[in-house]
Amino acid sequence: MKQFEVPNIYRSQLISAVKTRRKQQDKLKKDFSPTLLDFGPIQIYLARHFGFCYGVENAIEIAFRTIDENPGKRIFLLSEMIHNPQVNADLEERGVRFLQDTYGKQVIPFEEITGDDVVLIPAFGTTLDIEQQLRSKGIQTEKYNTTCPFVEKVWNRGEQLAKKGYSIVVHGKPKHEETRATFSHASYHTPTIVVNDMNETIELAKYITGEKPAEQFYTEFAGRFSEGFDIRKDLERFGVINQTTQLASDTQAIAEYLKHVVMQHFRLTEENIGERFADTRDTLCYATLDNQTAVGGMLETDADLAIVIGGYNSSNTSHLVELCEEKLPTYFIKDADKMLNKNAIVHADWRTKVESTTADFLPEKTPVKVLITSGASCPDALVEDVIRKLVSFYDAARTVDEVISDLQQ
Repeated sequence: MKQFEVPNIYRSQLISAVKTRRKQQDKLKKDFSPTLLDFGPIQIYLARHFGFCYGVENAIEIAFRTIDENPGKRIFLLSEMIHNPQVNADLEERGVRFLQDTYGKQVIPFEEITGDDVVLIPAFGTTLDIEQQLRSKGIQTEKYNTTCPFVEKVWNRGEQLAKKGYSIVVHGKPKHEETRATFSHASYHTPTIVVNDMNETIELAKYITGEKPAEQFYTEFAGRFSEGFDIRKDLERFGVINQTTQLASDTQAIAEYLKHVVMQHFRLTEENIGERFADTRDTLCYATLDNQTAVGGMLETDADLAIVIGGYNSSNTSHLVELCEEKLPTYFIKDADKMLNKNAIVHADWRTKVESTTADFLPEKTPVKVLITSGASCPDALVEDVIRKLVSFYDAARTVDEVISDLQQ
């Protein structure tokens, strides 16, 4: 896989040593057990896969190279490059300005942009309408486009489905940048609707079966469907694609549920289900799937707590927190500074993004066993910072630097 030039401030000697060792031991990536870093009174179990993915490293490399290659020019980002506060703050420090917030609200009017400016499209991609607005001003959108290749893969799959006469159901958070972009690209080619979760999917299915009156659909799913969408016929033949950072198991469950509904309603079998329902399992992002599977492997460890590191508005990170919370106390933090001391940690609720403080989050026992993972937009350097701070709370038998040395041997 391609190696990207990512600023050293995001790299970690410890995490690089861990990942290199695991690659050597498990070249086919079949072992999802965590890596144990044993410091004596505290034992840290790192997930097999975590941190920057291909799409994020690609976006960061393009962004920082663009800054270097365009001295004196105004450089804008459509919205956050990725959902990590440190990376976005670093870009702002280098003069990059954001045109929109993460929900698409305009911060700087497009009217202020000229053809002499540089506009970066974030890793989530953007809508066709915004692309057209930028092109009309002479902005070369393709030159500074950091859209993740795996997001584009979903768009391409949607276009393929459209050419075969399928409509599209998008599983994604309706307000998320990636979902808005995917909806835009899909709806350009075919009737499209967005569902947020299984509960909405179950309600949508009732329109397929006729259990709910068609007229009610347009109120219940207002703002979620493409122009001209006809609930009476546009879900007679469709496929499911997803926001790539959703829980893979959730997307699969939604697709399987809708497939079952279609089979029952139209009296189809596995042999002829393709007449009405498309197989779209190949739209799941490899990094999202690997990170989520690695959390599953990590959770088999008998541990005391889990710490998940990443931006609070990061979808993929929130889902890692969701998985961990099902089994043990979990703390969602964006950096090491949130661990105030051994007795207090400031952490966010993955649903509301609201922070709270928990006292005595580290149990009084020896050894304390901590599971750690991070989101796809979280720099490895932040993970090392968290590990170093945790270790500093104890009279450790080994230093972090000693562990690094052992890993590199």
